[in-house]
Amino acid sequence: MYIIKLDAIDSTNSYLKAMAAINLPKDFTVVLANHQTKGRGQMGTVWQTEEGKNLTASVFKEVSALNVEKQFYISMVVALAICKTLRQLKIPQLSIKWPNDILSANKKICGTLIENVIKQNQLKGSIIGFGLNVNQKNFEDLPMASSMNLLTGVVYNKDEVLSAVLTQLQFYFKLLESKDYAEIKKQYEALLFRKDKPSTFKNEDGTIFSGIIKGVTESGKLNVWTEDDVIKTFDLKQVTLLY
Repeated sequence: MYIIKLDAIDSTNSYLKAMAAINLPKDFTVVLANHQTKGRGQMGTVWQTEEGKNLTASVFKEVSALNVEKQFYISMVVALAICKTLRQLKIPQLSIKWPNDILSANKKICGTLIENVIKQNQLKGSIIGFGLNVNQKNFEDLPMASSMNLLTGVVYNKDEVLSAVLTQLQFYFKLLESKDYAEIKKQYEALLFRKDKPSTFKNEDGTIFSGIIKGVTESGKLNVWTEDDVIKTFDLKQVTLLY
């Protein structure tokens, strides 16, 4: 494992992407920033973090054996690895808010951004970025955010947390390499936030509707049992889970 520690960077994912554009980094190359000035989240959102308090890192994973149609399994194993790490650290009521935000109860403590390197319709590598709220106490204008410290009262050693996350990533990527897709999907769906509970959604034209999350497709779309007694499938741009 090759760890690059930076004091400050715009985005650890952008740093690894620039490396990968020249030569693919070694498997499990890790870029770790004490402060990330322009951290990126899903759909172009900005990940806000207090300097020195949280874990902001990106990992390069070689995934050339994985079929490009199964790339959402990378998201699944990353979410499972982070959840297992947090469970070991006694963080309560963990779930995955589709597609891969990590919640404790209904508060977000970790976001991920996965950017795959695809050449000639073949997966070459995956850049796995994650922002884990570790010791931050104040989240201005972010009422749904929390941190490990706020949840448990413990001040965590960020290097130890990173080491635990990397250990679980290695475990779950081995499971992925063994092609045990059914087990991965089963574990992921078991942790889905609000699965099998009546929930409220907003579609891309702003219409509010009710439904029940039943699971995901292999490509990562969300299966929702809607009011008209039909299971409909949505991708990330098409629907937002409100509550």
